[in-house]
Amino acid sequence: MRLITALVCVAAMYAAPVLAEGPEANAWPTKLVKIVVPFAPGSTPDSVARILADGLQQKISGSTFVVENKPGASGNIGTDAVAKAVPDGSTIGVSIGGPLAINTILFSRLNYDPSKDIAAVTLLATQPSVLAVNTSLGVDNVADLIALLKKDPGKYTYGSIGVGSLSHLAMEAIGQKAGARMVHLPLQGSPAAMTALLRGDVQIALLPSIAVTPQLESGAIRILAISTQKRSPFLPDTMTLKEAGVDVEADAWLGLIAPAGTSPAMLARMQALAAEVITSPAARDKLATQQMEPVGSTAAEFRAVIDAEISRWEPLIKAAGIRIN
Repeated sequence: MRLITALVCVAAMYAAPVLAEGPEANAWPTKLVKIVVPFAPGSTPDSVARILADGLQQKISGSTFVVENKPGASGNIGTDAVAKAVPDGSTIGVSIGGPLAINTILFSRLNYDPSKDIAAVTLLATQPSVLAVNTSLGVDNVADLIALLKKDPGKYTYGSIGVGSLSHLAMEAIGQKAGARMVHLPLQGSPAAMTALLRGDVQIALLPSIAVTPQLESGAIRILAISTQKRSPFLPDTMTLKEAGVDVEADAWLGLIAPAGTSPAMLARMQALAAEVITSPAARDKLATQQMEPVGSTAAEFRAVIDAEISRWEPLIKAAGIRIN
């Protein structure tokens, strides 16, 4: 996504945003701040939330930051908990594109409206995904894969981390753009999808790069392309899908959110502090272990990314008839 790519570049140039000034600048944090994560402990959002919490804890005296996991319903339960929280700065959250954008299309009804009930504070980080195949498929590049899929429509199966996930939608987009039909096998998370790919239960998958790269030494897996708009510094020799001739972008991002109704002064303070922490050298190093890049955007830039995700995936979801409820 071009906007996210631009934001990463801007964050690299301005790693220490100026904090708000005046008496209202100290409106946040409160004594105890809960950072709600709508996924289980050990998930990527959980890891980023803990990096943020640790950084804020070290930076701010007199306050305590705790991570609270509220998984379920594709991230909707935890994100709804933030939307319904008292907007006094004591409850914030780290969420992703699913519950903030894509789920508004996949679900017939949500208990919250991301455009009205949630304040977008700042994009925190992005994580690339890669198109990977089992080497038994005998393809070395995207063009060869597409040719094989077109030769035998419906013969090959791709795995995803669940119905409506980015890995599902991106593979559907690849199939639509290339005119190639595949069978979808939804699985419970990246580890399960990676195991299925290694065993040959599925032949293809688009998964977070950190789930795939540790398996390359086995020789059973080959990465064909990366799904982001530009090449990743973690995989500089891996071409993008666009470079490989398939016009598909899929960027996994995470952002900081707060309940709508939180005061502008408090939101500005949150954004400045969170952006400063997430772009710090310490946080950057921790994120790099997960092949993630820090961002630290403005609230308006974050909201624009959410809106762009809806515009990007809504036509595909409707065309493919993908629904969760």
